[in-house]
Amino acid sequence: MHQLLQSFSSLLYLAYFINAVDVNPPQLRFSEPGPHQVIPKDFPDPGFLKVSADWYAFSTNAYNKKVQVAKSSDFENWTVLNTDALAGLGPWESPLDHWAPDIIMRDDGRLVLYYSGRLKESPRYHCVAAAVSEGQDPAGPYHPLEEPFACHMEKGGSIDPAGFLDKDASRWLVYKVDGNNIGNGGDCGNSIPPLAPTPIYLQKVAGDAVTKIGDPITILDRDESDGPLIEAPSLILSSEGVYFLFYSSHCWTAPAYDVRYATSRSITGPYLKAAEPLIKSGDYGLKAPGGATVANNGERMLFHANCPAGRCMYAANIEIKGETARIV
Repeated sequence: MHQLLQSFSSLLYLAYFINAVDVNPPQLRFSEPGPHQVIPKDFPDPGFLKVSADWYAFSTNAYNKKVQVAKSSDFENWTVLNTDALAGLGPWESPLDHWAPDIIMRDDGRLVLYYSGRLKESPRYHCVAAAVSEGQDPAGPYHPLEEPFACHMEKGGSIDPAGFLDKDASRWLVYKVDGNNIGNGGDCGNSIPPLAPTPIYLQKVAGDAVTKIGDPITILDRDESDGPLIEAPSLILSSEGVYFLFYSSHCWTAPAYDVRYATSRSITGPYLKAAEPLIKSGDYGLKAPGGATVANNGERMLFHANCPAGRCMYAANIEIKGETARIV
């Protein structure tokens, strides 16, 4: 019976994987290699998912939308939809600050939108939250749950959630504990010693993608080379069985903001940080690239970088070999 359940779970994972990403996707046909700006508007912290033939991207609040939505059939040409993915507010949250959304599809075909929301009664803090789709339209609407998923107010709050479906069909959520929110000041509130930790937590969840299983564990934290923080985690599993945890380091308002990654052979770690960033200011003429999300198959990435409109969305091909990732 246990083997039957395991086989069934593996089939569910395979079905999800085929539905969510191209198994053998063509490379983006840009005229030159490297990242390209695909949304010339403020569309920061993009999370994305492929459903049937189309890609859907979601971003931090802007233009009077709590969660922006964009759609593409080819990952190169994007249309920002005139819709707010988030239908309303949870009773605990402020109408301000809906940050860094991420999207996953459940086995029942409904979708879960993770995001960070500001606490109404304690507006200094943010919590990780979840909203469930009304139907099976990736563009929404999504209805927030009554309670936040995780807050950790005593540690500074919680932001930047990202879902992950493992090869055994187990579901997980990674997110940042916002320690710099209660730091001693300076860049992003945390460059004056002693610096507060800003760990990335890994939380196992049930099949509904919102019920916690056990307690979260720390899989990465800032060190001296990261400046005041690490944030914006995105977790994938390579075809060679290596877990890649992509993240940003330094303050998002500073030129040093970047996209980095760490690797592990176990989802729970330990994760080893790569010596060099995946992308940084100056590469391809970019300024403060960050907030990246990588497709499940590890071949496509969306991220933001500074632009005249704010933080515009960029797309790139990436290549993963062994424990190394690079933009191609």
